[in-house]
Amino acid sequence: MTTSDPRTVVIRYVEAVRDGDADVIHDSFTEDATWHYPGDLPVSKVWRGRDEIVNEFLGSMGTVFVPGTVDIELVSTIAEGDRVVAEWTSRATTVRGATYDNRCIGIYTVRGGKIASVIEYADTQHVAATLFPDEDAHRAAGTE
Repeated sequence: MTTSDPRTVVIRYVEAVRDGDADVIHDSFTEDATWHYPGDLPVSKVWRGRDEIVNEFLGSMGTVFVPGTVDIELVSTIAEGDRVVAEWTSRATTVRGATYDNRCIGIYTVRGGKIASVIEYADTQHVAATLFPDEDAHRAAGTE
């Protein structure tokens, strides 16, 4: 059963990420969706289009964690109109052996029962230290 209720769309997406349901993850986005990951990390930019979001952004993030260790807990949601704010905790062991434990917030805009845009906020210092410790995580301003 599909629904166009924005809160339900976002909850379904977060639960699909938690459960590793690739089909639901892919189908949760509009074809022209955007995902903005602010900051100066290697993944900080505006990701454009469902395929780029799912295959490149989300797909690349999946390669930095030990399979089977990712635990995502949806903490809360607040919805108003087509916008939903979701708060979640992501925990995992990285392939480098570090413990990743981050509280995140995403501001989702839902259009026609699918996610059209996301702006995600997280502790980027923790992301840099645990996921990108050997990389020059700081990019020049304006390269987002």
